[in-house]
Amino acid sequence: MTDEIRDLIDRLSGEHGLAEPEYAALVAGMDDEASARLGELAVAVRRAIYGDAVFTRGLIEISNICKNDCLYCGIRRSNANARRYRLTAEEILACADEGHALGFRTFVLQGGEDGFFTDEALCGIVSALKRRHEDCAVTLSMGERSRESYERLHDAGADRYLLRHETADPAHYASLHPKAMSFENRMRCLWDLREIGYQVGCGFMVGSPGQTPATLARDLKFIETFKPDMCGIGPFIPHHDTPFRDRPAGTLEQTLALLSIIRLIHPPVLLPATTTLGTIHPMGRELGILAGANVVMPNLSPVSVRRQYELYDNKICTGEESAQCRHCLDARMRRIGYRLVVDRGDILKKNAF
Repeated sequence: MTDEIRDLIDRLSGEHGLAEPEYAALVAGMDDEASARLGELAVAVRRAIYGDAVFTRGLIEISNICKNDCLYCGIRRSNANARRYRLTAEEILACADEGHALGFRTFVLQGGEDGFFTDEALCGIVSALKRRHEDCAVTLSMGERSRESYERLHDAGADRYLLRHETADPAHYASLHPKAMSFENRMRCLWDLREIGYQVGCGFMVGSPGQTPATLARDLKFIETFKPDMCGIGPFIPHHDTPFRDRPAGTLEQTLALLSIIRLIHPPVLLPATTTLGTIHPMGRELGILAGANVVMPNLSPVSVRRQYELYDNKICTGEESAQCRHCLDARMRRIGYRLVVDRGDILKKNAF
């Protein structure tokens, strides 16, 4: 670790921000020693706020039908080999009932941009879920919608919304998405969600095609400015039925370093150790927690459809029942000195930060 990198890490730890060129220098100059130092600082900050708690979110993948044709995604519209499915309202609520019995108090309804899920349909599901489980938070991850749609869903009871920005660089965004999608609209959605009153999550892929230290610096500066309640990052993993099938995957090492950096930028952030981390390394999720993450998202979707929600190749946990996912992650966290907690897991906004 050079003196310059050490100084950048120390200033980031103390000030929770850097200039964009400094973020780029930090990313470009990362080595094992620097990554280890970032991890130590990130864990100390997270422990000061959340202790040894790791929050769980019950993930329900409600549809793999999508109108979009993003170049990196296995459920892109033009993938004729994808086996499509859509859960009914009854199936979604049954997954939530099972999850509630297992101790989950946050449910994440995630899906492609499926036109079936109109405001009326989705509001009905959210309202029914909140009536059945008043002690739970409902998170939606259903892509880009109008401000009016987001308002209706919030009024129906949705508490949180996850929408990865994917990249804060407009040119890079255009290289990852079809012309029908725009960087400006993605940003409009995120700011609308914030203004409406959601707890908002953004995020990006680590190692996506065309990503550079400069584009990552823009991501980090955006996170510093936006201060999301949640931030989901994970390594890019190619899917065999996409134009990026032959591109190299993102690395474990860079993902862990960026998790630590994001924790230092915004100490209270809810930061998942993602399934993609567990896919590229058998201890990936544990290593994510040890780098500063504090959320895991076991899959509550019916086992019969899990293999079909294939955003990337070799996704883990596609054959486990919900209880297996829950108990497996509980044991994994206990082995590294952490504990899964069963409350809603809201962000703690300490005055110190």
